[in-house]
Amino acid sequence: MARADRPDLTPAAADGPPSAEAARRAVEAVWRIESARIVGALARYTGDFALAEDVAQEALAEALVTWSREGAPASPVGWLLATARRRAIDGFRRKSALDERYAMLAGQLAEGEFSSGAVAAPGRSDDLPWDPDRVDDDVLALMFTACHPVLSPEARVALTLRVVGGLSSEEIARAFLVPTATVQARITRAKKTIAAAQVPFELPPPQERAGRLGGVLSVLYVIFTEGSTATAGEDLLRPDLAYEAVRLARMLAALLPAEPQVYGLLALFELTAARFAARTGPDGEAVLLEDQDRRLWDRSAIRRGLAALGRASALGRGLGPYGLQAAIAACHATAPSVRETDWERVVLLYEALGRVAPSPVVELNRAVAVAMASGPRPALSMVDELAASGRLSGSYLLPSVRGELLVRLGRSAEARAELELAARLCRNAREQSVLLRKAAALE
Repeated sequence: MARADRPDLTPAAADGPPSAEAARRAVEAVWRIESARIVGALARYTGDFALAEDVAQEALAEALVTWSREGAPASPVGWLLATARRRAIDGFRRKSALDERYAMLAGQLAEGEFSSGAVAAPGRSDDLPWDPDRVDDDVLALMFTACHPVLSPEARVALTLRVVGGLSSEEIARAFLVPTATVQARITRAKKTIAAAQVPFELPPPQERAGRLGGVLSVLYVIFTEGSTATAGEDLLRPDLAYEAVRLARMLAALLPAEPQVYGLLALFELTAARFAARTGPDGEAVLLEDQDRRLWDRSAIRRGLAALGRASALGRGLGPYGLQAAIAACHATAPSVRETDWERVVLLYEALGRVAPSPVVELNRAVAVAMASGPRPALSMVDELAASGRLSGSYLLPSVRGELLVRLGRSAEARAELELAARLCRNAREQSVLLRKAAALE
């Protein structure tokens, strides 16, 4: 097995032995839930982020074989940690280096064996294989390390999904429609970059943490955005990817309960994901907001999102870009219909967002809100001004919005040309189909 990748945990063949399938399910469940804590604990113990990730993957491969033969141990996490530590010790032995560190790890090995259930530990039957007071710090340090500024944005996303989210390279590649080899290369380069830059596995000091937190949040935002509206491919949504971002955001909120930006991001994710079930039809086709059956919206997710938004507001220091987007999502989530949405408030929120985090996409979305609140004519002027600036050149979003506004103004021929242009520029088959259908209706 290549050290750059963990074993494939996709379902075994239907005719495989039940014990092998049970082992696969057990390994997959433990890794998906506990991967961040496992890698974080190993990184703290070894002092080497890349080594920690590598030996964790090797322990997974060994678990698939051993658990299918002997069954899952009493403490699967402890078993994985003990096995990974043995691999780390073997590596130190082979390299004939770091004798002191080797002695330290060897001394800790017995504790891992006790926790794995392989050896009884008198009076310590329920001890965790990590220091309970350090678990949160380990996971948080793992997030900050995976999102370190020395890495490219693409590498941060891949490494975060791998070591914090527990996704395989194959899963990440499927989500972003790139070859598995590309993801593996990004992860390998990321670990080498971290090693070369001598990035310590630790929480950044308080004076640096606020600045670095923005990088962590932006990685989660990219992951969720791709899951909620895929850039390209045959599927409009990639729910598994989006829900992984939600899970990581919940974890981050639990680790940093005093950070309003974290709660703002979590609120945005919950409120947006609440509408997933209504955004596609039976055959996967896109369903526009005005046509969605709001009875399908997840009311529990909406309540969670509103609670997170309330928490972000209560913490003070302003909502920030994610909180403002969450407030906009809340307007949609709580409205009985498109017509009854508080579009005046949406316009004001987009104006605030444009001051906090200016971008051409924010301006375009504000134009859409203006069209709903005040009519298409002032909105078209805003869109034309944006088009003249060239800041959204090559994006399908601008001609799609311009086409909609021209439809409402009765300029059908121009609208059809804009919608057809948008369809040519769009790389998502489901969104492209909607644009072509609208254009055809104007003939």
